[in-house]
Amino acid sequence: MLQRFPILYVPHGGGPLPVLGDEGHASLVRFLREWAQSRPRPKAIVVISAHWETDSVQITAGAFPKLIYDYGGFPEAAYRLTYPAPGSPPLAGTLVDDLARFGLKANLADRGFDHGLFIPLLLMYPEADIPCLQISMDARLDPQHHIRLGEALQHLPDQGILLLGSGMSFHNLRALFRPDPQAEAHNRAFDDWLLQTCVHEGVDAAFRNERLLHWDQAPSARYCHPREEHLLPLHVCFGAARSEHKTANLVFHDRVMGQKAMALEWT
Repeated sequence: MLQRFPILYVPHGGGPLPVLGDEGHASLVRFLREWAQSRPRPKAIVVISAHWETDSVQITAGAFPKLIYDYGGFPEAAYRLTYPAPGSPPLAGTLVDDLARFGLKANLADRGFDHGLFIPLLLMYPEADIPCLQISMDARLDPQHHIRLGEALQHLPDQGILLLGSGMSFHNLRALFRPDPQAEAHNRAFDDWLLQTCVHEGVDAAFRNERLLHWDQAPSARYCHPREEHLLPLHVCFGAARSEHKTANLVFHDRVMGQKAMALEWT
């Protein structure tokens, strides 16, 4: 019998910088490597990346997806990165049926892997020999949809599959790349709210669910996420966590490009 695999939400950092030796990503690089080395090897990896939005749910279905270098202005080495992990057409087809049972229509897509997948996985599983696929986020960025999507995927960890939400708990690009004296206070306020919502004991799933549905009412929410695409992979992970109170473990909490970011794990 397969051991239930953890569900993981991680910051993937600034474009390709984590794998290019950027000092602002050193602790994140170390965390991603150590996390993978300290866990069993997953049978497959399903990624919800902040960098793929569609009008309806799409699932990568290619046997050997190419890479999408969906960033610009970086050294030439950033465009020579490789991650030749296989896809999993059979798993993709199964997921279409699984989502349909939850009332979510999904289609198969001939699409490559974006950097929300290949950057963290280059660090976590550099051998690139584990089947991977991506599921798109809904372009309407509706929190309820993404929690529901996670609920439709809640069986994956029982099959030894890693469900990986790839985003950032702080994603104000202007503040990340340009000094802003207000950023620290805003970052701390939203960070504290997110910890209380996802990690603190003594609250039930309904409380967490309600707060995540209305995340934009949190302190400094729209400063930390002017657009929420990097936060919503967390909602998918939350929806997939079946434990009664859906309490997350804080497994990384450090600065990425100068601002605090977190990784959360549900077991």
